[in-house]
Amino acid sequence: MLDQGRAVPRTGLRERKKARTRASLREHALRLFRLQGYQATTVEQIAAAAEVSPSTFFRYFPTKEDLVLQDDMDVRMIEAFEQQPFGLSVIAAVRAATREVFGSYTAADLDVLRETTRLTMTVPEIRSRALDEFARSIGAIAEAVGKRAGRPADDLAVRTVAGAVIGVIMSIMLPWEGWSEGYDFEDRFGRIDEALALLEAGLPL
Repeated sequence: MLDQGRAVPRTGLRERKKARTRASLREHALRLFRLQGYQATTVEQIAAAAEVSPSTFFRYFPTKEDLVLQDDMDVRMIEAFEQQPFGLSVIAAVRAATREVFGSYTAADLDVLRETTRLTMTVPEIRSRALDEFARSIGAIAEAVGKRAGRPADDLAVRTVAGAVIGVIMSIMLPWEGWSEGYDFEDRFGRIDEALALLEAGLPL
């Protein structure tokens, strides 16, 4: 909860411009992937479509795989998590933040998420790179959890909680075997909340 006397920081012009460029790169990349396939699409083509240089592309995404894997879910989650009342346990705060974030997804957001998930499931290069993205997500969650708990991000308990949260989300969102075009994200979001409830309860079996 924000202090009444504290000014709410506003996103600056530079940050908004960066966000637009990042979104433009992803939008044009996904369009090109649909038209000519992932492997046949080059970074140069994506950059040209977004009217930026290849060097600008790499300032936003280290690799073409990262363009598919990196979205704003982590940012949304951490912002929502940091706004949860401190009376909640860490896992309860994660659950509340998760429900808030998933509830904010529009139909267009879900279409993009469905498409990037399909690419992650079917393109070997992206599946291989996904492990690095999971590690980055654990680090980001650990920073937020550590801040809330008053501990460093590399504290064993903090790191374990962060890994458990990401593990739960991975286990529901990324079923590596048996994935299909009929992937129901709304059902998955509900199951993530159920799985986090099990984690909050100590994983009873």
